[in-house]
Amino acid sequence: MILDGKLINQQGHDYLMEALNLPDYYGKNLDALYDCLCEMECEIELTNSCEIDKDILDTFQDAADENKFLKFKII
Repeated sequence: MILDGKLINQQGHDYLMEALNLPDYYGKNLDALYDCLCEMECEIELTNSCEIDKDILDTFQDAADENKFLKFKII
C-alpha cells in the first residue's frame, strides 16, 4: 500500500484511518497508530515523506522494527 505524505499532512489521522483501514476505535494519535501498525501484516510505501513530521516517520519505523510482518519504506 502506498501512503502520501501530503495527504497525511493535510488530513492527518482521518487519512491514515481510511488508508490503512484502521478500526473505528482508533484513537487518532501516534500511540494508537503505533499499536495498530504493530498488529498489521503489510508493506507500506510512503511518498512525499518531506511533508510530514519526523514523529510520524519514527512511529512507522518503530512499528516496522517491532513487527516482523510490517515492512515500511520511504519512496
